[in-house]
Amino acid sequence: MSLDMKERMLNGKPCLSFDKVLEEEKQHQQRLQFKFNHLDPDDSKGRIALLKEMLGGTGERVWMERPIYFDYGKNTYVGEGFYANTGVTILDGAKVTIGDNVFLAPYVGIYTAGHPVHPHPRNLGIEYNFPVTIGDNVWVGAQTVINPGVTIGSNVVIGSGSVVTKNIPDNVIAVGNPCRVIRKITDEDKKYYFRNMEIDKELYDYAETGVDIENNFGSQGE
Repeated sequence: MSLDMKERMLNGKPCLSFDKVLEEEKQHQQRLQFKFNHLDPDDSKGRIALLKEMLGGTGERVWMERPIYFDYGKNTYVGEGFYANTGVTILDGAKVTIGDNVFLAPYVGIYTAGHPVHPHPRNLGIEYNFPVTIGDNVWVGAQTVINPGVTIGSNVVIGSGSVVTKNIPDNVIAVGNPCRVIRKITDEDKKYYFRNMEIDKELYDYAETGVDIENNFGSQGE
């Protein structure tokens, strides 16, 4: 009997993680991300070009600090204004969909892969992969873990060090292990940059009218 492990993997069915086809695809991704992680720091155009080659789809404005790690790369799709800080890991055996204006802080891990709890099937190399979805305008704090099958809504903040095991709705702050909603985000929050500290009008006006985000996003070293 011949089983298509890639098809099984992408459809959330149990598969063998060390299948030859899957290993070859991961090896190809390893070559690309080795180049990415070792590019000249001044070659920002090369960095963006490699990102767009590695990933399944991107917006025009994307930037990832180094190092990065993907399993496959081509199963990850990111939107406009995507930014990932150093050390982000995405195990994308299933589809990872990330919306517009999403910020990933250092050492965020997004994991679609899991294994049986019983050691016998696990030791045979059997695993599963469930998709992860992140909406628009999301900030994920440093060293957060996002587990298989999770959906995070839009306009969400995930506190640093969280372990996200269940879906998170829109417009909330969530934190903890396991990650739980602690409150909603409202229009009142527009006034503040940290707790009850207010953003001054001069900076707001400058940010909204005086900064060319389109030209400066990912332009380091040009």
